[in-house]
Amino acid sequence: MIDLDAATVLLQWAAGGLFFLWVTSRRREVGIGYGWMMRTTFGLIAAGGVAAGLALDPVPVREVAGAGMVTATAVALVISVLRRRAGVAGQRGVEERRTTRVAEMTGIDRDRRTFDNSVSEFPPALDLVAPALGLIALVAGGLDAGDPALLAVARTLVGALFLGAVTDAMLLGHWYLVQPGLARGPLLELVRWTGVVWPFELAVLLWPTGMGSVLNGTIDDGYNGLLGWFWAACSVTSIAPDGPNPGGPPRTPVHGRHGGHRPSLPGHPHRLRHGPGGPSDAGLRTGRSEAVGGPRVGSAAEGGSERR
Repeated sequence: MIDLDAATVLLQWAAGGLFFLWVTSRRREVGIGYGWMMRTTFGLIAAGGVAAGLALDPVPVREVAGAGMVTATAVALVISVLRRRAGVAGQRGVEERRTTRVAEMTGIDRDRRTFDNSVSEFPPALDLVAPALGLIALVAGGLDAGDPALLAVARTLVGALFLGAVTDAMLLGHWYLVQPGLARGPLLELVRWTGVVWPFELAVLLWPTGMGSVLNGTIDDGYNGLLGWFWAACSVTSIAPDGPNPGGPPRTPVHGRHGGHRPSLPGHPHRLRHGPGGPSDAGLRTGRSEAVGGPRVGSAAEGGSERR
């Protein structure tokens, strides 16, 4: 039987999250503060995993590797803070181009953010050290979880990737509120990774003895199979929203007040201000939005008559 261990689960979460931080940070598009937030968050989760392991059921290799993961995360965070004046290459280039474009269009030369070119930029490869140590901790934790060992290790490693991809996608989605104008590429990459890992997560959970044994009645879940079918519904709906939207515009992961997926206008994925009086509200009332070049029919707020 495979045991569920709080320490291993926390280390799974931290290792997966830190790995997908590297997946995002290597693009050099997301602001430096995102890396600080992620390293702090997952560093604390990893520290909690080590503490839980020492307090509840110590596994020496897991705890030593987990402590190494915490240390590597802290070192990467400190180096990133020390090199903060260098900024992030992709973000720096975007800001410079936009500042120049605004000055050309309006004649207003807004204050530019200054970066120190003499300071070396944070090397993204440093973000791989922590998850590499986490891999050692997870293998040790999986082997300690029980038999069959191969299944336990597979579930531990695949679960770490799935937890990491989903959590990072959620946190990055909200980071768009902090860094307006950030391209959708980093978020869409995490969504694709979630779709890639999902079949493997499903497979290891169905691997006997697993959820398949609950669904076919071999194992009694104590609720007449309800828990098994609930799990099946959650598994399907975890991936289904990322599919195509028949009969409508493609779904775009635009995270705002209501979260989730909202249809986006071609060429303007997330620049419409939602709410009463915003361009998207005008688009709904008139059938077409200024954002896509359509004429705006006069509204009551502008002294015109609403189209009926």
